[in-house]
Amino acid sequence: MPDLVLKDGCYRTAEGSAGRFARLFPSFSFYARFLLIVRRCASMAKRGVYDSEAWRSSSVDVMRALEKAGCQIEVEGADNLRDAGGACLIIGNHMSMMETVLLPAIVVPYNDATFVVKQSLVDYPVFKHVMRSRDPITVTRDNPRADLKAMLTGGSQKLASGVSLIVFPQTSRTAGFDPEQFNSIGTMLARRAEATIVPLAVKTDAWCNGSWLKDFGRIDPSRKVHFAFGKPMRVSDRGDEEHLAIIEFITTQLRRWQ
Repeated sequence: MPDLVLKDGCYRTAEGSAGRFARLFPSFSFYARFLLIVRRCASMAKRGVYDSEAWRSSSVDVMRALEKAGCQIEVEGADNLRDAGGACLIIGNHMSMMETVLLPAIVVPYNDATFVVKQSLVDYPVFKHVMRSRDPITVTRDNPRADLKAMLTGGSQKLASGVSLIVFPQTSRTAGFDPEQFNSIGTMLARRAEATIVPLAVKTDAWCNGSWLKDFGRIDPSRKVHFAFGKPMRVSDRGDEEHLAIIEFITTQLRRWQ
């Protein structure tokens, strides 16, 4: 499939990307392709050949599958990842499974990266092989003290080794954005690691949360997909101002995309 080309840090789905069948049955069209991609990636991961370039490439494949299902995707401000000058903390809201599978296509061309994820994701059948190959920082959401220690210690080590971290500080992913549920663990890590922060706002509710399986809801192409990266920032003092600045960036972008 064609590679992802970011021009001046921006991208927009080309017109006419979806076929007729996909427009009629977007969820079936997407998941038929998605599950084949995941199966292929899991096989590569089990064989130890699923590296960062393979991760980026498969993420592009997922993006193309969404576009073929009718989704319109826009990316803005990705050049801010370059301007961060190396490994950074990408801190954003979490709306659906979509950002987890699409961000590698956008972020990895600028710098090697991994996620902070729930432990359950690295235990998920089939998909676990892909996530484990990326050596993410895992948290439980059940033990805040242990999660904080894992985040600060493991995160600092990742950043020091030149790997960017993608952090979603919400307690759970939601279609809306509640600043009260957006904790400051990301800015705490940035302060400890003396790392640059790049704010991230996403609107990915085109991939709906499922009723039975949260990760596998219907695909709704009528909802445009947005990713926006903000200007890099460094933490001063305790990081309270930077935390509020990230929240303001996300809130402003979501309001603009309504």
